[in-house]
Amino acid sequence: MFPFLKVIISNVLKGPSTEPFPLGKAHTPKRFRGSAVLDPSLCITCGICSHVCAGGAISMTDTPIGDGVEFRIWHNTCTFCGLCEHYCPTKAIHMSQNWHLAHAQDEKYRCCETKFVQYPKCLACGKRMLPLRRDKLGTKAIGSNEAEYIMKICPECRRRHTARNQLQIIKPDAERR
Repeated sequence: MFPFLKVIISNVLKGPSTEPFPLGKAHTPKRFRGSAVLDPSLCITCGICSHVCAGGAISMTDTPIGDGVEFRIWHNTCTFCGLCEHYCPTKAIHMSQNWHLAHAQDEKYRCCETKFVQYPKCLACGKRMLPLRRDKLGTKAIGSNEAEYIMKICPECRRRHTARNQLQIIKPDAERR
């Protein structure tokens, strides 16, 4: 006569089927996309992440001194799409599992993460320069001392260095003739 009593009793015996969040720790799925996090040591300031950002949440601005870039992620406008992580050539930005981003309406303009990415200085002349990506060197050069040095010098010094090396290769060939 009362079939719903059977359902109620079975549900009471099974216990709660929801997350215990207010009273206990909530489970976060392994592939959950939370807030974006930048590793400044890997960033080459290419700007691809800010270009592909669906919500326009990422901005990069030069510092007044010119020694680097202020990298900002506005969590208030981030859509957690993961495009920044997908397109970053050096994997400097990744989506964390942090989902604790709730904030009051009056705090929405302070809900951002700012990190400083410093431009490296050329080992040869000391000028500031944009970092060189490893994949631009070619597979033969990666791992050698020469490749490590080339990555740490500016394009102008790189041209001089390459021209000097080419002359050293040409001179022994000319001497053999």
